[in-house]
Amino acid sequence: MFQGSSALSLDAKGRLTVPTRHRDALAAQCNGQLTLTRHPDGCLLVYPRPVWETKREEIARLPAGARVLQRLMLGNAQDVDIDGAGRILVAPELRSAAGLSKEVMLLGMGGHFELWDAVTLQRREAEDLAKGMSEILNQFSF
Repeated sequence: MFQGSSALSLDAKGRLTVPTRHRDALAAQCNGQLTLTRHPDGCLLVYPRPVWETKREEIARLPAGARVLQRLMLGNAQDVDIDGAGRILVAPELRSAAGLSKEVMLLGMGGHFELWDAVTLQRREAEDLAKGMSEILNQFSF
């Protein structure tokens, strides 16, 4: 289970250094093989390859009415490997689609990660908190 946030920087080639605290788990779980794809919220999803393979089959089985989601997630999926320096390359197409600038945030979301442009995430969180979460909070106990 991946959790927590990491403030990271993309280098000039679009590479991202995977935080050390996740690197060992990813090496054990998927031999450093990941899949990146788009999320409808505007971020990128980063899946360990075995988790993605299961998710990919689930998405592919969706009915024809889910073609937009299939196109977004399956049509934009790219396999990457963590290199010897602990980095992954985020393709220009994916960086552009998610509006990623130099400063990004990697959020552990359980079985996968979300990769956000830092400014976009900050704005999105402020908007979401301003809307309130009363329905969700009624179902959750701290």
